[in-house]
Amino acid sequence: MNKRISVIGVPMDLGQNRRGVDMGPSAMRYAGVIERLIALGFDVVDRGDIEIGRPSKLDVIEEGNLKDLKVVVKANQSLYEKVRSVGEQGDFPLVLGGDHSIAIGTLAAVAKERENLGVIWFDAHGDLNTGETSPSGNIHGMPLAVSLGLGHQSLAELGGYAPKIKPENIVIIGARSLDAGEKQLIREKGMNVYTMHEIDRLGMTQVMNEAIAYLSCGTDGVHLSVDLDALDPQDAPGVGTAVLGGTSYRETHLAMEMLAEQNMVTSAEFVEVNPILDVRNQTAVAAVELMGSLFGEKLL
Repeated sequence: MNKRISVIGVPMDLGQNRRGVDMGPSAMRYAGVIERLIALGFDVVDRGDIEIGRPSKLDVIEEGNLKDLKVVVKANQSLYEKVRSVGEQGDFPLVLGGDHSIAIGTLAAVAKERENLGVIWFDAHGDLNTGETSPSGNIHGMPLAVSLGLGHQSLAELGGYAPKIKPENIVIIGARSLDAGEKQLIREKGMNVYTMHEIDRLGMTQVMNEAIAYLSCGTDGVHLSVDLDALDPQDAPGVGTAVLGGTSYRETHLAMEMLAEQNMVTSAEFVEVNPILDVRNQTAVAAVELMGSLFGEKLL
């Protein structure tokens, strides 16, 4: 893993309709992410936050059943340019969200330099909706579909190309709330999904061994996207769309530790920390501790 990390904050809460997740980057910085990574021996550069515009009205349904489409596109374009810039300097991009719609910009940037980018998607949700299948019109439920080239053109073609990733290069872990359209797309594309049923049945060790083996063949880099709602609300209460029955704090740490041992992750983002809904910054602290494990922190 690259020894220089560029941290980029994206204070975006417009991809969904619960305010507060725009404070996620500040909460994770307050929880000590920069200091923790420096203590692990990394050269860390905090690139600050992407500027996010505010529409005069929020949650406005624009064309194609999409809420706040224009401002979400603009923010992701800015993020795309920033991540591309730090990537060209050889840095490891670590993006702090913000809602999960920011993955549109991150993936557009990191996939640009790779032929077969692998993606590990820790999330309670599939994020595989389009405007046609989404019950809510919230774009934070669409970034994986968009990155596959599906959905509104201004999202799918962000960065000037589509698709960004291939369905066979995706592994979703922790899913337990999937919409009908998402289930259909997963079956059609044959995507590799480990729901909580598989995690309960197989255990996190086997799930991660299988995911690592699967993505070790044929990919030329792996992007890790961690939505904190993948964890059970008991361990991460400060998220906008909590779903009972998620991965435990220790299970998720194990997953990060196993990825660190393989040294296969080439970019990462941690999203959906909402301090308004949190308890004593517990979720931001958990996110920072997970980053510590991802970047090689050990118990002994």
